[in-house]
Parts: sequence; C-alpha cells; structure tokens
Amino acid sequence: MTTIPAPARLDPAQGCFTFTDATPLTAEPALARAAAWLRESIVPATGLPLPEGPGGVELRVAEGLGPEEYRLTTTGESVLIEAATPAGAFYGAQTLRQLLDPAAFRAGRTGNRTWSVPAVTISDAPRYAWRGCLIDVARHFLPKHDLLRYIDLLAAHKLNVLHLHLTDDQGWRLEIRKYPKLTEVGSWRRESPLGARRHRRFDGRPHGGHYSQDDIREIVSYAADRFVTIVPEIDLPGHTQAAIAAYPELGNLGTPLDVRTEWGISENVLNVADATIAFFTDVLEEVLELFPGRYVCVGGDEVPKTQWNESVPAKERIRELGLRDADELQTWFMRHFTDFLLARGRRPLGWDELLEGGLPPGITVASWRGTTCTALAARSGHDVIVSPFAETYLDFRQAVSEQEPVPIGSVTSLSAVHAFDPIPAGLTEAERSRILGAQAALWTEHIDSPRLLDYMAFPRLAAFAEAVWSGEGDFEDFLARLAVHEKRLDALGVEYRPAAGPHPWQQRPDAPGHPRTRAEIDGQLATWTANLRF
Repeated sequence: MTTIPAPARLDPAQGCFTFTDATPLTAEPALARAAAWLRESIVPATGLPLPEGPGGVELRVAEGLGPEEYRLTTTGESVLIEAATPAGAFYGAQTLRQLLDPAAFRAGRTGNRTWSVPAVTISDAPRYAWRGCLIDVARHFLPKHDLLRYIDLLAAHKLNVLHLHLTDDQGWRLEIRKYPKLTEVGSWRRESPLGARRHRRFDGRPHGGHYSQDDIREIVSYAADRFVTIVPEIDLPGHTQAAIAAYPELGNLGTPLDVRTEWGISENVLNVADATIAFFTDVLEEVLELFPGRYVCVGGDEVPKTQWNESVPAKERIRELGLRDADELQTWFMRHFTDFLLARGRRPLGWDELLEGGLPPGITVASWRGTTCTALAARSGHDVIVSPFAETYLDFRQAVSEQEPVPIGSVTSLSAVHAFDPIPAGLTEAERSRILGAQAALWTEHIDSPRLLDYMAFPRLAAFAEAVWSGEGDFEDFLARLAVHEKRLDALGVEYRPAAGPHPWQQRPDAPGHPRTRAEIDGQLATWTANLRF
C-alpha cells in the first residue's frame, strides 16, 4: 500500500459505508488511543458525534499482525480496523480519514455533505521502523504552536520520528535548569544572513526563542498521542558556539564570543577539559528527564580540529591517551556521552563523521554523506539511519528556476524523493538488516518562517513518506493520487509548492541563494569521504 491512497471512487456495485449522526465508534481498550484520535480529528469537520456503541466503526485487536500493521475493511454496513498494537490501529484510522472527502481534514464544518467511504479491504504495513523527519529549530526557531502542527502533519503521512535539532552555533533552544545562560544568552542572535553566506548580506534583525521544559513535556506528550517519537539532538563537540557564548569557559580561546550570526561551520568548538565533559553530562541528565524515547542524538558532525590542533591541553590529552590525532580525540570525547547514554538504557545517535576517528561502541549512525558512509557503518556492525543530503535534504532547491526561494544545493525534485531507496547496493542480508530506516531533513538556515517551511517540505515530504512506508508505485501513479492529496493539504492550511512553481508570495528575490549542480555535490561527497575505507 501507500501513504496516500487512491482517490475514493464510490462504486454502487460494491457499496459504500455512509456515516450518519447515529454511527457509533467503538474500540477495544488496548486501542482506545487510536479511537480517541479518530474521534477528535473528524468530529469537528463532519459534525458527526460518533457515539459509543456496537456496530458502525470498530477498532479490534487482531493477533499475528506486525507492530505497525493494520487491516481496514469497509462494507455497506460497517468499518473495521484490526491491529495488534495501538500504533497499527492509529495508521488504520489515518487511512480511514483519507478515504473520506478532503473536507474531513478541516478544523470545522463547511456545510452539509454526505460522508461516505468505499467498500475496500486494505492490508498495510511499513517497510521501515524508522520513518523520520529532522526539523532544525536552532537556526530559525519554530514556535511551539507550529511545531505541534508539524507533528500532526508527520503523523498524517505515517511518519513516526521527529528529530529535533535543538542546539547549534546560531542558537540554543532548550531550557536547562542548571545552566540558565544557555537560553538567557544562547537562544538569540543579533542578526541573520539574508540569503546564502557568500553574498555577505544580513537582515539586521535579532532572532531568538526557546522551549521551556514544560513546553517540551507538552510537545513530547502531544507527539506520543500520535505515535511520533521525539529524538532530541544536543550537538557536540562542534556546532556549539551558542553554548560557548553563554559559558566562555567551554571554549578553547578564553575570550568572549557572540552567538554566531553567519551560516556555515564555526571553528569554535568545545574544549576537552573534564569540566566541559561534566557540564554536558549535566545537560544530558536533564535531556533524559524530558525525552523518554530510546534515542538521543549527540551530533559529532562538522567538527573543525583547528583549535584542538593548536590547543596545549588538547595536545596533552592526545599524548596522555596515546591517540593518533584529533579525530581519535573526538571519538574519545564522544565516548563519554555515548557510554553515559548506554548506561542509562538509551541509544546514542551520531552523524557519520564519527567514522573518521572510529565509531564509539553502541552508537547508531545517522548517515548523511552518501552510500559510502551508510555501507561502511552497516559493515562495521552499527545500526544506521539513512539521510543522504543529495536525496533527502528538503532545504535544497526543488527546480532549476530563479523563482525558487533562496535556491541552494542541487535540485532535489519531487520525483527524485519519491524514488529514494535507503539501501545501498552490495550489502549482505545481515548488513541490510542494520538499516533501521530513513529520515528527511529540513535544515532552516534559509527557512525563516512556517510558511516557507511548508513550501520546502510539501509535497516532497509526502513523496518521502511513501518511499519509506512502501517503496512501491510509479511516479505517475503518485502524481494522480497527489492531486487529491493536495486538497487535503489545502484543508489543513499547508502552503505547499504548486507543481507549476512558487506563487509570487513564495518567492524571495531579497535573499539570493547559491545553486549548485549535482556533479558539484557528488564531487564534494567524494572529497568528504575520500579518507574512509571499507
């Protein structure tokens, strides 16, 4: 099956199920969460009360189905959703909502209509257990209301992981009680680049924001009710200039820094002192209180070694520990935090640059630099989340056009995202089993508003969701179904990119980009991974 079903065509010969004011909704106790979501989602739009009672719509436990599998059967008399778990029932309920008129996705009634679904039998299960999306709230803060809305959008597309990039050089977004300056100082910057950094233009506007710990508890709870797990990211030891601006003793220079106002990679990284390790251990203690999910991302990406190579304390560490170089020093540094997480029953997640100094034991690799890193991590016996930037980074431009807002990177077209396959060629069956799934990424250097986030995400995120849920169906078939799905997005208020290109108000002539060819991107990938060997 697919995450976007075919348009519902009511065939009189097959019959259909029509909802009425008396149509009841019942669920076995184990599936009550899915039933509660279904009622809360469609009652406002339909005006149907869906009272408790026998008959009508029923959610029933069925043994022998997978953890997210469901079976949906509709006839002229009833609707039955069967699943072994609440998650499976929830995805069956999502499909039932999609079979209704797109107006079912609105928050209130728009008039009288007949609410019917065709007689169908659908047996459906996902291809991958990890179907995620990264949202970077560090570069441009996404207010809580808009983040909750995105959780609903992920769930509507049967995506089940939201990777929150909470900290970076340009902003720290998570309240830490023990270290209040992380948000008092680190959560705002005095200005931001206007367009790609090569143009050296700035907007002159302060930018900031952070989530309180109660905000996070609310977000995590809201997501859990929709079977979305939040994976927090505290990036270490690079991408930390905002933290160093708040607490200068964490850095290598001994001089005050500002929260970074430029994009790109900062050379200001954490020092390797015991006090710094203790500081971030304290941070992770509070992170674990807030995020109950299994995975915590500790970064490890894009760490310039310039300051470590010039630092006397860092060079002494390398000598004392008998390490080869600063890459191995990074592995030593990161192992403190991966061991800390493992000892508390969590799974550390880190970016694939950690391959360069040797992967810490027990770490799951977020592979973004192409199939070389994915294959190497899997062959090293590590679990892998696949997120190649040339295929799944949705901040990349969508077409070759000067009208695309802040065009960066190569073209990541809708068809290319739909064709995405996380599994590299040449892996054994055991190595393939290490691929837990994949995630798309919305990095927000150039996405400075929820409206632009919609434009960059959709409809490509719908295509990605289908690739990781089923990986089947040709693109023309997808486009036919997307024509109806866009009406659902319209009902939800999603300002997606039209097939013909951006509306005038979606363009950004004030913010020039830096478009590149795919050949340039592939050349950069080859350079980045040239030192890695199988």
